[in-house]
Amino acid sequence: MSPSEVGALARLRATNRRAVMRALTQHGPSSRADLARRTGLSPTTVSGIVRDLLADGVLSQQDERGRPHKGGSGRPPRLLTLSAQRGAVAGIDIGHRHVRVAVADHVGRIAHELERRVDSDERGPRTMDVACELLDEALGAADAGALTAVGLSVPAPIDRRSARISTGILPGWRGVVPVEDLAARVNVPVTADNDANLGALAEVHHGAARRSQHVVYLKLASGVGAGLVIGRQVFRGATGHAGEIGHVRVQEHGTVCRCGSRGCLETEVSVPRLIELLQPAYDLPLDVDTVRALERDGDAGVRRVLEDAGATVGRVVADLCNAVNPSLVVVGGPFGGSTALHRGLQAALDRYAQPDIAHAVSIVPGELGTEAQVRGAIALALAGLIQQRDAAPIG
Repeated sequence: MSPSEVGALARLRATNRRAVMRALTQHGPSSRADLARRTGLSPTTVSGIVRDLLADGVLSQQDERGRPHKGGSGRPPRLLTLSAQRGAVAGIDIGHRHVRVAVADHVGRIAHELERRVDSDERGPRTMDVACELLDEALGAADAGALTAVGLSVPAPIDRRSARISTGILPGWRGVVPVEDLAARVNVPVTADNDANLGALAEVHHGAARRSQHVVYLKLASGVGAGLVIGRQVFRGATGHAGEIGHVRVQEHGTVCRCGSRGCLETEVSVPRLIELLQPAYDLPLDVDTVRALERDGDAGVRRVLEDAGATVGRVVADLCNAVNPSLVVVGGPFGGSTALHRGLQAALDRYAQPDIAHAVSIVPGELGTEAQVRGAIALALAGLIQQRDAAPIG
C-alpha cells in the first residue's frame, strides 16, 4: 500500500472514530447497533472502532443493558458511553431575572450548580460579571478539573452573522457580544444560543423528546419563544431568529411590546402578564407557585385564564405545525405542566392546524423544568468540543 493510501486510510479511521464519539455525546449511552444506525457506518466498522476506543480508555461499557432494536426478543445489548475525562465544561443560563451556572464533566454529569437573582434585561455587562462570579465559585466547589468549554443561554436571539444579541428585546445589552465577552474572561471556547433553542436541545437529549425526530419546544416564561428541532437538529434559520413566535402579532391594537411592535403574543401570554390578569380577583399576592397551587385546587378563574392563554398560543403554534409538521410539542416554562394551558393549546391545534398534522402531534410537558436551559448550554459546550476535534488536523 502506498504512503498516500496509508494516510487516506488513517484519516478515514479517525473520521469514523469522531462520528462514533459525536453520536455518543449527542445521544448518550448507546448500543453498537444504535451507533451503526446513527453514524451510517457498517456494524463491522463500528465494532472495530468500539474495540479500539475501549482499549484506549475513551469508551466504557455499562453494566446497564438497553432494549433490543424494534422490540426484538434477543438478549438486550450492552450500552457504551464516553469515559469521563478530567476537565470540566460549564453551562450558563441567563434569564430575564436570574443567572444559573452548572459545572459538568465531559459526559455531561452535573457536579455543582448555583443560581442568583438578577435583572439581566437592563444591565448586560453586570450580568456577565455575575455569571463569571458564579462560574468561579461553582468550579471551586465541583473540583472537576480545568475548564475546557462553556455553553451560554441568553433570553433573546443571537444574530448568526454578527454574534450580537437582539437589542430590540434586550436594550441593556447594546454593544455586548456575549461569546466574545465571556471567552475573553474565561479563556476557553464559548458557544451561545437563545433559551428556547437550548431548551429544545436539552429536551431532545435528556428529556421529553428523547425518542422524537421533529419537535417544537415552547418556552412560556417572562417571554415566549419556540425552539425548532428537525431531524433531531436544532433549526436556527438564516440569521438565528427562527422560532421567534413571541413577537407574532395577535392583537392589532394591543399593548406595545419591548421589541417595538404592538400586540405581540408575549404581551398577551407571558407569565408576568397572566399573573397581572389574575391578581385583581384575589386577595393574596400571586406568584407562579400560588397560581399553580390554585389550578391544582380546581380554581375556576385560574383555569379559565390558563386555558385562554393556551388557546392564544395554540393559534400561533398551529401555523408553525402546518409549516414544520412535528410529532411533538414540548411545553416548558413555569406553567409547562398546566393541564388547563394544555387543554387550550390542544383545542387550538385541533381547530387551526391541518387535520392530519393535528392528529400526528402530541402535546407534553417538558421533563427538565428550570434545568432545561442550563442542561442545553452544557450540551452546547460538549458539541463545541467535538467541533474542535473535527477541525483538528488528522495525522
